[in-house]
Parts: sequence; C-alpha cells; structure tokens
Amino acid sequence: MAKYSKSLIAASLLAASATPAMAADYSGDIHKNDYKWMQFNVMHTIDQRPFTSGQDDYNDTYLEMEFGGRSGLFDLYGYVDVFDIFDNKHSNKHKDQNLFMKFAPRMSLDALTGKDLSFGPVQEVYIASLNNVGDHQMENMIGLGADVMVPWFGKVGMNVYARYSSENQFFQEEEGDWNGYWFAMNWFKPFYTFSNGSFISYQGYLDYAFDLDKHNRTDRTSDNLATFHGIYWHSDRYSVGYGLKYFMDAYGTKDGSTAFDGTPWKSSGFSHYFSATYKF
Repeated sequence: MAKYSKSLIAASLLAASATPAMAADYSGDIHKNDYKWMQFNVMHTIDQRPFTSGQDDYNDTYLEMEFGGRSGLFDLYGYVDVFDIFDNKHSNKHKDQNLFMKFAPRMSLDALTGKDLSFGPVQEVYIASLNNVGDHQMENMIGLGADVMVPWFGKVGMNVYARYSSENQFFQEEEGDWNGYWFAMNWFKPFYTFSNGSFISYQGYLDYAFDLDKHNRTDRTSDNLATFHGIYWHSDRYSVGYGLKYFMDAYGTKDGSTAFDGTPWKSSGFSHYFSATYKF
C-alpha cells in the first residue's frame, strides 16, 4: 500500500521557522526568500499499516530521497522512496512494490497577485496540489493551502484538497473519478538547542480523508486518518529520530474487514519509524 505522508514532511519549514512571524512581502523581488534543500534518509518501519493477520511483521528498511524549497511563486515538497534496499526476504516489501513518490507543489497567491492576502493567523495563501505515485496507483489532489501561525508551534502548513483517483489496484471502483476530500497539516518545532548549535525538534503531521465514496464495498470506509509524532535531533549535516504514527482505517481500508487472503485487515493502530539522515 502506498503512503500518503512522511515523518519529515515539515522539514521545508525549518528555514521559515527561523524568520519573524509576519506576512510574506512580495511587493519587490519575489525571489528574495528563495531556498532549497535535499537529504537522504534511511528509514526502518515496524508494524506498518495496513497488514493482515497472516502478515503481522509488516516491517521494512528503505531509502528515501527527500527535497523541497521555494522559488518565486512556487513552494515544493517531495520525496522518492525505494523499498527493501537490503533485498531482505524477511521484508514485507520483498519482491513487492519497489517505489513510491510524492510531489506537493504549491503556488503562492500572495506572490502571484503582489498583494498581502494575510488575515488573522494566516500568513500566506496558496493554490495547493498533491500527487502520489506508486506501483499501479496514482492519485492527484488540488485545493487551497495556507501557512498559519499557531501558538508555540509557529508556522504550520495546512492544505485542503479535492481528491482524484487515476489508478488504484486495491480499489478499482474509484478509478477515473473524484472521490472525497483531504485535509493535511504539518509542523516542525525546534524546542531545545545545544551549545554547539544542534537541536531537538518535535515534528509531524496529520492527514484526514473524508466524504469518500465506498462504492458499496464492505472493506472500505468513508474516512481515514494518519498522524505522526516524531522527536528528532538535528545538526547541520545529520539528523536521527524516532516517530510514532497512528492509523485509523489506513488508506480507507476498514479495520477488521476481510482481506485478500481471507484474514481480517489490521488497518488501525500504531506504527514505529526510525530514521537516520544525511543533509546535502
């Protein structure tokens, strides 16, 4: 099953988090705040959801190239995952899905219009999109996004999308149709800095899909949720961390319903993620 979100989805907010809490100013050069970043993560997951009772050790070690930045009108986050990097027969991705990609570009309406569209805690407004691509799966989303100042957290990214399914081998009934909506929120909060400049952060996200058409299938749900909460140590070149992720009916698969092998899906519960990162 494809993933919809990642533990470091808020990493691009690191540079922004260091700036004053004020609305974006695009009255002059729209490229004056440009930046970009890229990093490679080795990830190990334990009890990834969903899995069936015959696959109670849904674990894998995989490589992730993660990137993001800002260039004028455009804000970008994305990653490419390569699964089962050790070709381990004990991995649940062994001889299975090899690749998953996420691309999440946003276009700033403030920069496009040259006007300050901020209001209240909302600092900047975007046309937001999200594209998830895996083996025999593609979904595309379009909607509105915003950078919102939240007490203690600072700048938090929030997006609401309408969801279109181009291809889904696990739920073919929805292919070629708009199906439901998606709310995404992510944060990156450094909360303790060491004397050498390295720091500890609390970072994570919440994804909630709703108003989904089940197409009369008893193994599907009309909503689902995933939320990740991670504690990470960061230096200029490295980071390591642990994250706890909670799934509710992961990816719309109803917990306890009958899976393809006749056993019940286990699509709700907690998963564990360990990460080691090198930053370019």
